[in-house]
Amino acid sequence: MNFDFTDNELKLFKNLQDIMVGLAGEGDFEEKDPVKSEQLIRKALDHLSKSAYLKFGIVKDKDAGGLCTMMGAMEIVSSFSQSLFLSVEMSTRLFGRIISAFGNKEQKERWLSPVLSGKAIGAVALSEKAMNIDNDPLAAAGVRENGFVNLNGEKSYVINGPFADFTAVAGMMENKPAVFIVEKGTKGLMPGKRLETIGFDGAVISGLTLENCRLNEDQVIGPFEDKAILTVLRNWENLILIGSSLGMMKSSFESARRFAKTHKSGGKPVIAYQEVGFKLAEMLTLFQTSQLFAYRTACAAEGENREAGVLTYCAKVFCTEAAEKVAGWALQILSGEGYISGNPAERAFRCAKYNQIAGTSTEIARVKIGDAALGA
Repeated sequence: MNFDFTDNELKLFKNLQDIMVGLAGEGDFEEKDPVKSEQLIRKALDHLSKSAYLKFGIVKDKDAGGLCTMMGAMEIVSSFSQSLFLSVEMSTRLFGRIISAFGNKEQKERWLSPVLSGKAIGAVALSEKAMNIDNDPLAAAGVRENGFVNLNGEKSYVINGPFADFTAVAGMMENKPAVFIVEKGTKGLMPGKRLETIGFDGAVISGLTLENCRLNEDQVIGPFEDKAILTVLRNWENLILIGSSLGMMKSSFESARRFAKTHKSGGKPVIAYQEVGFKLAEMLTLFQTSQLFAYRTACAAEGENREAGVLTYCAKVFCTEAAEKVAGWALQILSGEGYISGNPAERAFRCAKYNQIAGTSTEIARVKIGDAALGA
């Protein structure tokens, strides 16, 4: 398995790096004002649409590489801002991928094209009372009435919820899972207030109430025959969280290494202390091992390898937990500077826990890995 990137892919990464540097000069990635956050996300989507980034994993063309390239690109964007990364990914890589994989031609023209061109923001509403949908049945439901579908339900932890142009809502219809596409301004669609979270300061996360939302039949994808669709959506989300974790480790490690080289303690460079060198070595080992794990997972998913599912769970556990460790060690090296809010390691440390509990939680993932190991 060759994980070396081609010259064309490296050129693409360089272009992506330049785009993110430019965006960093135009606004605060961690802006907590929802209105300013929306403006920054729309600006970022517009800039990113000039590259192949929004197409990764969704559209197959000569400019967009495969899922392994996608993972490398995710690392770059996440290293600049975990908040902006999460907002962009939920719009494109999750909402967009749902429409690309399961929508018909008309649905793709209506919802996918605007998202991939950076002109619209998407959101996906999966979770309900708890973030976990593996054990709890979906309560949101659509009922056919007089040629329309009436959708009712409560959703939680919806990223981009308050300002999304299109929201994909997972629910039930005729006792089968389905995805309902609800457009901004639909009567009965009521986004909740922005949730105060310990991390992802710039991401706008809210609840969502759907009260007799009247949808046309063509706004329903499905119903699907079984709940396998929910596992597919969670694994797509897991890949996003793995990419997010790589970016956290990259920014944490680089900030700690830079500090150790440029600051002194006791009259000598911080890097001269053996314990600091050991910590940096451990951090780099976890970071690069996570990269290899993530790339292998992406390649397996692209090739529809039968082990892709369990590999995703393994990578989810390893990468998300490694991100917390690397960020924590970076804070130790940064000392007092690390304890001041606003540095990359501090932000990554606060964001890392979300990546462990979102998607398939690391606890549930371990159960699924155990089942696979036992041949269950």
